Amino acid sequence: MGVDGCGQLAKCILILFSVLFAIIGLGMAGLGIGLRLSADTRGLFDVDLKTQQFVIFVVVLIVLGGLMVLVSICGLHGACGENISSLRVFAILVAIIAGVEIGAGVLVYMRSTEVSQHLGEVYASIYAQFLNTRDSSLGTTLKIIHQAFDCCGVGGGLLEVFVRDTCPDKSLWDTITNPGCPSVIMNLFEDKAPMVMGFFLASGAIMIAALVCFALLSNAIKQSRYSAPGFF
Repeated sequence: MGVDGCGQLAKCILILFSVLFAIIGLGMAGLGIGLRLSADTRGLFDVDLKTQQFVIFVVVLIVLGGLMVLVSICGLHGACGENISSLRVFAILVAIIAGVEIGAGVLVYMRSTEVSQHLGEVYASIYAQFLNTRDSSLGTTLKIIHQAFDCCGVGGGLLEVFVRDTCPDKSLWDTITNPGCPSVIMNLFEDKAPMVMGFFLASGAIMIAALVCFALLSNAIKQSRYSAPGFF
């Protein structure tokens, strides 16, 4: 006998959550694997100037993406098949992810200055290595950073002549006023630290909502089994 009412609603929500987790997980894992194997970024793993952070970033993408896929598999199997064991594994993994996200948000907020300075140093290292080698993979990485942070090189504006081809395409006035990346990156977490923490906390809240749906569905499954009519 299947669940109905509130349990059916929780079941549908959990299925949607699981599909969302699968999409995010596959995207993260695919991005991490692509960065690791792509000819455009493979050179970063051989750079000698503080590129361990990039390697860690790629590894985290792959591991976290795989974990999200595992969560989605357990969630779909538990919700569609009304399997309590799979739902419990799903709940444990979601609780771990929620705790990590909330903790990471608080940690980034408390150490925003340290994190921003470290990221600024990483950028300066990649920039210096690109000037020395003109490696295409480093140029691609700089272009991604410039587009993401809307900045240009170390000097910014018209002062930046070494990596102009990796900077965003802008009008003449916007090019003149375009800031340098180290200052933009270092000020990002200091100016928007509450927003960054809010993003992590919101993600944790979504995970908690999934746990609430798990509790409702598990309770509905147990009630449906206990109330199933016997055969005489």
